[in-house]
Amino acid sequence: MAFGFLWIPATILASLLQTARNLAQRSLTDVIGVVGATQVRFLFGLPFAMVFLAAACLGLRTLPPSIGPASLGYTAWGALMQIAATALMLAAMRERSFAVTTAYTKTEPVQVAIFGALLLGDALSPLKFLAIAIATAGVIVVSWKLGEKLTRAGLRPAVLGIVSGACFALSAIGFRGGIQALPEGNFLIRASTILVLGLAMQTALLTFYMLVANRPALWLSLRNWRRSLSAGFLGAAASQFWFIGFSLTSAANVRTLGLIEVPLAQIASRRLFAEGTSRREILGMAMIVGGVGLLLLISLQ
Repeated sequence: MAFGFLWIPATILASLLQTARNLAQRSLTDVIGVVGATQVRFLFGLPFAMVFLAAACLGLRTLPPSIGPASLGYTAWGALMQIAATALMLAAMRERSFAVTTAYTKTEPVQVAIFGALLLGDALSPLKFLAIAIATAGVIVVSWKLGEKLTRAGLRPAVLGIVSGACFALSAIGFRGGIQALPEGNFLIRASTILVLGLAMQTALLTFYMLVANRPALWLSLRNWRRSLSAGFLGAAASQFWFIGFSLTSAANVRTLGLIEVPLAQIASRRLFAEGTSRREILGMAMIVGGVGLLLLISLQ
């Protein structure tokens, strides 16, 4: 397949853009709250996703594929799980460092691998599962301090982050299922179509909710439109590259390579938030890089 390994640079770009988007959303959380910052990536990201789809259709001289019940159902599931995952992640970030919260959410790949094998029939060899397990163990080493007591205050952000990771796993499976269920179109058109569909669902649902339950946060996000627009663009661009990855390989491959976001988050924490990096965290990040490297060696064979 001519584009067989395009998922690798696409995933790396997605990770870089997602790190930037998380930083933008975190800065908005203190201004407009968790729900307000959650909806920004959808409401302000949808117009950019529509531009991406239009550009792909014009460039390839084709129309978007028709969307059947299976694709609609998978995408709706992915959209709902992503809303829950984003809200839980931002809530955890208010209580723990940016880097550690990112690490908690990245317990996702093992769950993605299992769900993908069971629900979508994605191939999962023992060696590939070992690579995913090593990288995920590195995440645990990064986030768990030796001898740290699990008080209620310390347990809450851990639970929020890990459950967020589970929701991100189910979201990835839903979106890959939606892309696979489309009847025609090349990988770029299929990825862009599901991105627009998913963001449209999320925007409609969250905007309705905020109009009913949290109207001030919606007005605040509109009032802070410059920062919201930045987060929306970064979110849409990151999702575009995630979805390109999903259209070309299993969600487990994409999400495991995406663990490079953890070292990126550590760098961001040190430079922007003056959050230090311990030897334990360096060891964990080395395990992440090792697991990701093994996955890539397997994939490139």
